[in-house]
Amino acid sequence: MKFLDQAKIYIKAGDGGSGSASFRREKFIEFGGPDGGDGGNGGSIIFQSDRNLNTLIDYRYAQHFKAQKGGHGSKRNKTGSGGKDLVLKVPVGTQIYEEDNISLIYDFTKNKERFLVANGGKGGLGNVRFKSSTNRAPKKKTEGKNGEEFWIWLQLKVIADIGIIGMPNAGKSSLLAALTRAKPKIASYPFTTINPNLGVTYHKNKEMTLADIPGLVEGAHKGIGLGDKFLRHIERCKVLLHLIDLTENDLVNSYRKIKQELSAYDEKMNKKREIIFFNKSDLLSKIDINNKLKIFKNKIGKKYEVISVFKNEDIKRIKETLIKYA
Repeated sequence: MKFLDQAKIYIKAGDGGSGSASFRREKFIEFGGPDGGDGGNGGSIIFQSDRNLNTLIDYRYAQHFKAQKGGHGSKRNKTGSGGKDLVLKVPVGTQIYEEDNISLIYDFTKNKERFLVANGGKGGLGNVRFKSSTNRAPKKKTEGKNGEEFWIWLQLKVIADIGIIGMPNAGKSSLLAALTRAKPKIASYPFTTINPNLGVTYHKNKEMTLADIPGLVEGAHKGIGLGDKFLRHIERCKVLLHLIDLTENDLVNSYRKIKQELSAYDEKMNKKREIIFFNKSDLLSKIDINNKLKIFKNKIGKKYEVISVFKNEDIKRIKETLIKYA
């Protein structure tokens, strides 16, 4: 399934049905009278979040959505049928913006949240409503009101307990695949992952949601590499798992580049809790690893763990670490 995290759509709530201006015509009844019923209300447009969705691709090809109109009133004081509400499902983490794509209307952060975004029009009044002591046979009726209609933007920001970040080819997709049942594309070249991938893992009866964020490079916030398209998804992650390739020549530089990109996009990013894992320990000798990490420890001074996503014992250890933060 293709990934889409932004879409512009047009929504139109149903118009209300018109009232009826009919009069009773029945055999053996000497005096008739108005019996026109009211029109039915138009259907509204409602958005509902669904945790089983992870893309807005459904709104790429179908961009116009209209709810059902209300039925017209009829004789014998019958009210028109109400228009059926249109319920549109979106992934958890979706935000609804006005047409300017700046003014936030609603933010879905939980599963099965519902939000009425466009009200259906009210049905018109039938002539029976206008009967009075001075007007016994009114011909007046009213038309139904128009339903609300406008353009809106949908933006998806992935919500996860832990966001896996790092330079391209650091092994983020491999780590996600090892920890969860997710099946991201894995290959030995940079930018294999071009869309965020979500996975769920369980440890000690606790559920953790992980997101593999596409590889960042220096200048991503300016549009270099995959650009800042996916930096927004990091905003929603509670904890950042910073994965660094041990085979890189300069570990300190690799770490700082990612931190700088996060700060350039939003300074609040670097205030999130952080876990540092050095990956691909199976490709280097212990001596080489120790020499590299000694430099990192002296210049950065943060806690870290050394892992290989291909070692079962390391996967267990990773889960033990992650559960402390999730």
